Amino acid sequence: MDVFELNRRLGRGVNILGYDPVWRSRDEARMRDEHFALIKRAGFSSVRICLHPLRDGGIDSSGNLTSYWLGVLDWAVEQALENRLLAVLDFHEFVAMGKAPLELKGKFLSFWRQVSDRYSGYPEEVLFELLNEPNSQLTPELWNSLLKEALQIVRETNPDRGVIIGPAFWNSIKYLERLELPEEDRGIIVTVHYYEPFQFTHQGAKWAGLEGKVGVEWGGTEGEKEAIRRDFSKAQSWAESRGRPIFLGEFGVYDKASMVSRVRYLSFVARLAESLGWSWAYWQFDSDFILYDIPSNRWVEPVLRALIPSNLP
Repeated sequence: MDVFELNRRLGRGVNILGYDPVWRSRDEARMRDEHFALIKRAGFSSVRICLHPLRDGGIDSSGNLTSYWLGVLDWAVEQALENRLLAVLDFHEFVAMGKAPLELKGKFLSFWRQVSDRYSGYPEEVLFELLNEPNSQLTPELWNSLLKEALQIVRETNPDRGVIIGPAFWNSIKYLERLELPEEDRGIIVTVHYYEPFQFTHQGAKWAGLEGKVGVEWGGTEGEKEAIRRDFSKAQSWAESRGRPIFLGEFGVYDKASMVSRVRYLSFVARLAESLGWSWAYWQFDSDFILYDIPSNRWVEPVLRALIPSNLP
């Protein structure tokens, strides 16, 4: 496996299914088969499937994944592959793992043992992402230890699988220097997330404490662009010195920002990432930071064109 070529094939992606009721009831599903085809036709090459088995009742008290939950995951993976989309299986339980990493360690490792076994025969177009945004109680030191245990489990059945791992403190670029990966394992893609400046990207977001803070613009000034270039340059230098590819697993702007600023920012970030050879996945298809309006059956066209301009392949 050429992990740099695999990362190139990830290309332009989008996060899906993180907050879809399908994980509890097929009858309430928002995303359906046809949406995978729409994603492919729009020019995306991958989907990052955000998995919450702890939250959604997908894992029992003994650490076993339920048949229903696994059936939904199988459906999502098969739909991605049928539509020639690479699929990242992302253990997205960052809230629970941040609060109680030691208490949940057994379930975390059990999850990867079961998923690794289940998908060991699948093609390389299916990738595993060990954990979204380690944070809080899951310190850089603890994460370095835990990721090695999870990776060892994965490698027992998937020696050549592409595995995505990011640094602690919310996959922050600033914490890349604290990330310790097994030097001998060259099948790793390193992920970072980017939402800077946070007061702009999360304006109006209640969960971020910015519910009343709106009207923040991103004008695309040279100073604003240079701040992002500096951050991305740090990540690029880190990656080049260690021979690792970079996947920008999340970036986006919350819906409360003006569309003009959203488009300006998203276009700049996406093109900058591409110029550095990074793959990326926009946050997110449905729910908030919205890219596709499922009830209205239409793309949010300005956001889509900022991510994938019609004049680009």
